Amino acid sequence: MALFDGVKYSTNELIDAQAHVWNHIFNYINSMSLKCAIQLRIPDIIHKNSKPMMLSQLVDALPINKVKSHSIYRLMRILVHSKFFVKDKISEDDHEEDGYWLTPASHLLLRDEPLSMAPFVLATLDPVLIDPWHHAGIWFQNETPSSFATKHGMMLFEYAGIDQRWNQLFNEAMASDARLVASVITKECKEVFEGLKSLVDVGGGTGTMARAISDAFPGLKCIVLELPHVVAGLEGENNLTFVGGDMFKSIPHADAVFLKPWIFHDWTDDESIKLLKICKEAIIPSKDKGGKVIIVEMVVDDHKEDHEATETQLLFDMLMMIEVNGKERTQKEWANLFFAAGFTTHKITPLLGLRSIIEVFP
Repeated sequence: MALFDGVKYSTNELIDAQAHVWNHIFNYINSMSLKCAIQLRIPDIIHKNSKPMMLSQLVDALPINKVKSHSIYRLMRILVHSKFFVKDKISEDDHEEDGYWLTPASHLLLRDEPLSMAPFVLATLDPVLIDPWHHAGIWFQNETPSSFATKHGMMLFEYAGIDQRWNQLFNEAMASDARLVASVITKECKEVFEGLKSLVDVGGGTGTMARAISDAFPGLKCIVLELPHVVAGLEGENNLTFVGGDMFKSIPHADAVFLKPWIFHDWTDDESIKLLKICKEAIIPSKDKGGKVIIVEMVVDDHKEDHEATETQLLFDMLMMIEVNGKERTQKEWANLFFAAGFTTHKITPLLGLRSIIEVFP
């Protein structure tokens, strides 16, 4: 029994509290183990084997210093615990041995998988984004808008404009996520795009999302608006065109303005209201004739019974706070933005796991 400020805790409570603190201290190791697996291309090597792979086979196939072979078991053990791989029995020469196989999560980490999240993992866990976390305490005390700016001396998008390696890594990460989202919305959310003749994809990166939408709806003219350094050298095709510009200054006119994931959560409320007003000005038809803003973003619900989903949304919110001075928003916070920007109604459809499709009408 121990006494803290008059509160008594049992020995078990203290031990459990210590374990809880330890778990959070060392939780980053899960992320870094995952990054290591991708760097070593472990998911690809196991997938290429076409069946569960024994540890000895995996070690032989890995591009590592063989003196460190004994450490691969320990890496795989934590990745199995994190449900990135599973163990399966392999029968060989009259004996059984454990073999490693993929899970749905590790299938999403294959480099050649069209919906691969590997670029997103590598970008998010790159030192460019990790280092600002070491300056969070300082940021809370200084005048800079983000911890990223405290570390790097400029905001994230400025940094991407001068660091070619990071710009490419960041664009690949955004494109990988866009492919996954696009594959879902073009199949499961067709009614959102039906009847539209033109659409402008604001902050559309290299056009991954717009290309998927234009392929799914051949009669829909799609325009990608992005910063000039992002679309430099990109050429349009069929009903897809690229325009370099600043979304906070003007947006091309269209039936609908589309804002893919990772747009609004980058910005403060005042900046988001400004952007929404510009979106409203860009919409050609009225609500009755199909005019709208289409947003794909998180709607935070910290009352959900799904602890992991809620935790992930809250982690994203912290990520936005540290890297870009943005935020993830609750349903009420979204409604306040739309009302302040002069929109009349909106509709939220939670069809994308942690994210939703939000239709906003003038």
